[in-house]
Amino acid sequence: MPSLRCSFFGGTLTPFLYPALCASSRASIARRCPLHARYSSTTTGSTYDPPVLPAAHDSHLDPTPDNYSLTPFADRCIVTAEAGSGGHGCVSFLREKYIEEGPANGGDGGSGGNVYIQAVRGETSLHKLARRRLIKAGRGRNGQGKLRGGERGEDVLITVPVGTIVREILRHDAIADEIAEQWRNERQPPKEQTEEEEASSYRKDKWLVFPGMVPSELNRMTFPVLPAPRKSHLAALQPQAPIWLDLDKHMETPLLLAAGAMGGLGNPHFVLPNQSRPKMATRGDEGMKVSMQLELKILADLGLVGLPNAGKSTLTRALTNSRARVGSWAFTTLQPNVGTVVLDNHKGRPAVMKRRRDGELRENFLIADVPGLIEDAHLDKGLGLGFLRHVERAAVLAFVIDLSAGDAVAALKLLWREVSEYESLQGKELNAATERRMVTYSPGKITSNQGDPFGDLDPPDLNSLKPLPFLTSTSITSKPWLVVGTKADLPETQANYEALQRYLGEVKSGAQPHPSNRKNAWKHKVQSVPISAIKGEGVEVIPQLVMDLLDE
Repeated sequence: MPSLRCSFFGGTLTPFLYPALCASSRASIARRCPLHARYSSTTTGSTYDPPVLPAAHDSHLDPTPDNYSLTPFADRCIVTAEAGSGGHGCVSFLREKYIEEGPANGGDGGSGGNVYIQAVRGETSLHKLARRRLIKAGRGRNGQGKLRGGERGEDVLITVPVGTIVREILRHDAIADEIAEQWRNERQPPKEQTEEEEASSYRKDKWLVFPGMVPSELNRMTFPVLPAPRKSHLAALQPQAPIWLDLDKHMETPLLLAAGAMGGLGNPHFVLPNQSRPKMATRGDEGMKVSMQLELKILADLGLVGLPNAGKSTLTRALTNSRARVGSWAFTTLQPNVGTVVLDNHKGRPAVMKRRRDGELRENFLIADVPGLIEDAHLDKGLGLGFLRHVERAAVLAFVIDLSAGDAVAALKLLWREVSEYESLQGKELNAATERRMVTYSPGKITSNQGDPFGDLDPPDLNSLKPLPFLTSTSITSKPWLVVGTKADLPETQANYEALQRYLGEVKSGAQPHPSNRKNAWKHKVQSVPISAIKGEGVEVIPQLVMDLLDE
């Protein structure tokens, strides 16, 4: 492919956005056409010498712009999961030689597909689900003649990252509503009904009739009583409504969210002594719809917290193979980046050997680079609340401090202030949600002529009421943490780091309060590490420190 000349893009932003394109094109032109660089234009009389740029220094820690990789990320979305509807029953009759009018042999419709959810390792974002919005299982096939039932609808599996919270917003279950209405009607005293009232009328949304029937014949038909509404036996495995799940562990087997609807009944189910050839069948039931809010609070082993331009993205590149964007300006990271720190690459003895709580050897751990926090981030300034919630899902916190950007102790106190204030706001929201959920039961006054206030209904058993489950999470201030001092290779940073080290020693001994000013905050093994992330110096000790803190 021939290289492009930069003069083609003179009136555009291409040279500014893609400098490597123009540099490579100029070098290619100079190699193939030396005269272009040596001689000048006859109209101006000036000599044009294109600059010969040196080869770009392509490093993983100090990359060129074409080395960046922006991974699509979404940490919150609303998804509607719809179970498959049931297939329709079949109206069919036996047709063979010497059988003039055979019996009914229509098959039943197949049940709809189910909707499952599963939290798996490897998924780090909800952007795939955010684009779909509607996730629908397959519809059951219709029944066929010769008593052949329809096939089941295809199931759907929703895969989400570990650390996803599922909250139900809205539910539409027509079959459950019919069952509840039937139960209420059964509790009422029975009424005397005539034979005409016992017979059901034609309902287009419930009945299917033999094709080719004229309206006059349809009006003369007598339809039996509609069958009772049915639910799949798999519906017993669904979580209780409203759905409130915290998928904080890897799931080996999926969880059923919505069971498929039942299929319709074929015409053999409506054979009566006075009606041996019924010409009707029932339609399949409507599938259940559940609208859910999915929220991802990244469940990482190590979470990086720091001010803008502190070196968090460069540290992530130094520890992992992440291709996060880096730069010498603030807010280069606009979304959380998740990287994997490999402890054992199976090419020799691992440098760090640790076991999980279940005894399995750790091969890696996850690191989450949260966008930079500014002052009053807990008031939703900057990127604030949108990413502060990812901090509370990390097992260990690493506060990244730029040693060349002023007082390191003041920067650490500022970060802890924002994190602790966010935790206080979360506690207030949880208390408000608890008050909204609490219901105080107070029976009305009973007079002597009222009799039993509940009538034929069973009195409520208040002891059997179970409160809705709440999301359990370790408080942020009680998590293990360490301090990473970046840019330690720059001059005049040693005194700043020594002051930070003295302050952490006083916090550990109790001479100084915890930076969050919380009484029960964690300060057992507070440590600090000076590093130069862009040179990769000092970062090799961080995995061992993280593994030791995970045991806490």
